[in-house]
Amino acid sequence: MLLTVHQFANIPSHHAIWAKTDQRSKSRSAGGPAWNPLTAHALDTAACVGQLWDRYLTPGIRSRLAQAFGADDDAAARLVVMLLAALHDLGKGSGCFLRQFGTGRHDRANLLRGQALSDWLRLAADVGLPRDPDPNAQVTARHEHVTAAHLPRLLGCTGADCAGSGPCHPGLHTVALLLGGHHGHIPGTETVERAFGAAPFERWKRPYRALVTEVAELIGAPPLGELPRLIRPERPSVLPLFAGLVVLADWLASSEDHFTFRRLEEPPAAWWAASRRQAERAVDALLLDKWNADPVGWPNLFPGTEPRPLQAAALAALPRSGPALVIVESDTGSGKTRLALAVAHALALGCGHQGVYFALPTRAAANQIGAELREFVARASGGAGIANLAVVHADAEGTDLVHRLLAGTRTAQQSVLDALHDSIDAATCADTTPERPNDHGFTQVVLHPWYLRRCLGLVSTFAIGTVDQVVLAPQPSRHWMLRMLGLAGKVVVIDEAHAYQLFQQSMLRAAVEWLADAGASVVVLSATLPASVHRLLTQAWCTGRQRTLSDGEQHGHGHRHGPITVVDRHGVLTRSGASALGAPRRAEVRLASDPGPERLARHLLAEATNGGITAVVRNRVDAAIELHTAVRGFAGEYGWAEDEIVLLHGRLMGRDRLPIEDRLVRLLGPGPRRDRPNPQRPGRLLVIATQIVEQSLDIDFDRLYTDLAPVDLLLQRRGRLWRHPLNRPPGGCPLLTVLWRPDGTGLPLVEPPGNPDGHVYAPYTLAATWHALHRRADPDGVFRLVTPEHSRALIEEVYGPDRAPAPGPLTTLLARTHAAWQSDLAREYAHASVTPFRPYGPSRAKPVKATGLTSGGAHSDGDGGTHTGATGIAALSRLGEPTVEFLALYRQPDHALTLTYDRAGHLPVTTPDRLHRDRNLNLNTLAIPAHWTTTGPHPLPPPETWPTLHHHPVATFEASTGECLSGPLGLTYDPVHGFSRRPPS
Repeated sequence: MLLTVHQFANIPSHHAIWAKTDQRSKSRSAGGPAWNPLTAHALDTAACVGQLWDRYLTPGIRSRLAQAFGADDDAAARLVVMLLAALHDLGKGSGCFLRQFGTGRHDRANLLRGQALSDWLRLAADVGLPRDPDPNAQVTARHEHVTAAHLPRLLGCTGADCAGSGPCHPGLHTVALLLGGHHGHIPGTETVERAFGAAPFERWKRPYRALVTEVAELIGAPPLGELPRLIRPERPSVLPLFAGLVVLADWLASSEDHFTFRRLEEPPAAWWAASRRQAERAVDALLLDKWNADPVGWPNLFPGTEPRPLQAAALAALPRSGPALVIVESDTGSGKTRLALAVAHALALGCGHQGVYFALPTRAAANQIGAELREFVARASGGAGIANLAVVHADAEGTDLVHRLLAGTRTAQQSVLDALHDSIDAATCADTTPERPNDHGFTQVVLHPWYLRRCLGLVSTFAIGTVDQVVLAPQPSRHWMLRMLGLAGKVVVIDEAHAYQLFQQSMLRAAVEWLADAGASVVVLSATLPASVHRLLTQAWCTGRQRTLSDGEQHGHGHRHGPITVVDRHGVLTRSGASALGAPRRAEVRLASDPGPERLARHLLAEATNGGITAVVRNRVDAAIELHTAVRGFAGEYGWAEDEIVLLHGRLMGRDRLPIEDRLVRLLGPGPRRDRPNPQRPGRLLVIATQIVEQSLDIDFDRLYTDLAPVDLLLQRRGRLWRHPLNRPPGGCPLLTVLWRPDGTGLPLVEPPGNPDGHVYAPYTLAATWHALHRRADPDGVFRLVTPEHSRALIEEVYGPDRAPAPGPLTTLLARTHAAWQSDLAREYAHASVTPFRPYGPSRAKPVKATGLTSGGAHSDGDGGTHTGATGIAALSRLGEPTVEFLALYRQPDHALTLTYDRAGHLPVTTPDRLHRDRNLNLNTLAIPAHWTTTGPHPLPPPETWPTLHHHPVATFEASTGECLSGPLGLTYDPVHGFSRRPPS
């Protein structure tokens, strides 16, 4: 509604500064205004911070923020942080921002360029809002950078940089710089200096000061003169925690689903009251309460079971108070997942941790463990009503777990509301005590769609995903501080730590340092962790805690041996659990030369003719496809049916891969009841796969063949043999055959081009592994492997200090490949050292400043982005060949314009349901090596020439033949063998 001239006279000039415009007409369709005042958005943001402070932040994070913003006074710090967050958009008071009225990316129809714009321009002129004399000559800057430029002066800095002659207050400049990064990248000082000219202070100081004073009074913040004394953010972790909190609060306050635009004719006190109400409802709706861990025991968390000795030992080893680093080294199948969840529960009870993030090496692994985590959350949350469990990886929306969680969101929320209403009605009509919702003691676990947005999955109280999210958290990718906030209050479980690249392990060091400084706990699980990685993690923890690692045995409460390592908040390390490992696991290992795909295929089919579940793990997709083709060719001759032979690898789109994984888990997993054999386990099955089965699926085999691989991965693959004892009769010994390629002299062929596996794993680790196995084997190439007894010696023989054999050809091979390996590792370590932010810098002693956290420009916007800018530094979670991601669609033969997601033609791309569309986009996403578009005699067309759909490059395949019809011409796709590149005919 347009105000009258008389009403204009009562409007302060700063109320005419708009923060949001009604680009989607949502406000106006409900009878509201066309734009929202900046003061109103500031109050919304402050209210969100207040709710998050009370309900989401952990005691440890609040304590750190209280020290930085309230001189250790929690109540004062809460109000100061609310005020600072409210002022994050102060720079919208600038001509270069205000001229953008109605030009947002969602207002493509110029819906706001008519009467709404005219009304606002009239208002701005009548209340005396500053104008740029010559807009075309005016310096332009982003509004957040204008905030960073002017806020220190408004908050009381009197230094020379703020046109004063008094002391400078670095804390005010620090928070201004952090607020200047609320759109993802903390700016450098040069950027901030440029922003001064975009809104000259003398021109804007009256509306700025009026806005700051009004917001501070409404919030009830301490006097502005006290801020220079109170604001002293010095601890490194406070910097991303504060910045991340502001980003989260801003995103909440910007949601038109939860906040309405304010009317100018209403008093600001009414705005503030509405902000508080709507912020509370937003936090309710998005399930942003921290974990209220129920103090229950093991039988309640995992019904029908008792803790194994290793699990009990881990719980007994935890410190009585404070966060901890816990490292557990134990065989696959020893119960580490439940151990980690029970430890997380105990640490949450003792420290008030906000939730759990379970990090796994692959997306498939996250999908598998998600169901167990869901059940755990339901039992460990004290009947809290509803809890959110996010799945955090690129394929999340394509998984059944996510869609089951999404489907339960509305139902669960409505059931709680209905139960509350019913209990209120019953209480008014009867004398009996009404039954409370969730009196059964279980929490309903759901997934709100909000958490599918980039970076927000880690904010969820509970989340499961890939380790990439932890690795990316301290890197200069867009909104990295929000990732850090999401992890900092949690117990972060890093599973299968041995499966990560050495590059990733180096990057994890920085993440662990930040998490330790922030007060989080970290649990690391591994079957085969090299001593060097163990040292890296414990040293990183102590660096973050600013403690010197000390041996707990010297303090009378530790041992030097055992699979469980605990480092407490003081840096005291103890080891335990030496007597809790249980019976050793034995396997017979055979070294055998690879006979080639045809001979190996015949051998496999003949060996398992009478029954048994056999797996062959190949290092490369091409090798797996080649063997599968040979097996299928001979299958009829040996009486095998087509559905008894399974191929699984990573070149398949999720639409084709996920059903295979689900089938394998159903047939070869533990079954619906842990106390009985799986009733669906078939009499025989032959599974040919790549490394995906070694770390992703909870399945086991009777017989296993594997290509020669690094020793830690061989031990991991061996863990898929007889993993579920109930699925086989007692007695016997599992058999593992390691296939290697001889070079003609009796040594292993490990280097390309003779062995392409050398492109997958370092040739030295292959040669050293062969040597470690070969020297233990008898003349027939057989030896008995006992884990964990033999694990440490084998791992250290490959990854530890050099132990060269006697002079000869083997020594030459090891020396040559070792030198190349060390050179590659040096490059990895160099990259891993310069890419992430470190809380205490390279010296591990000097706290990082906000000016050391600048990003943008030379950095990518986020996850695994392309190398850009002058320095070529990008946020990467793992090293490897760059890829090109695209959307694969099928063209149906009935009509040239009919495009579908599925080969059969039942899912047209025109489906209007956004949820199903997003799921199909994820299920149909593929990635090919980037060099396929640049090198070779017949490179594929460059991606910029491909068609697009929803901003995704598209490859269209002929449904019956799999031939590419548009996009990367020369590519073919088969739902069994995946994609391949073929020269044009």
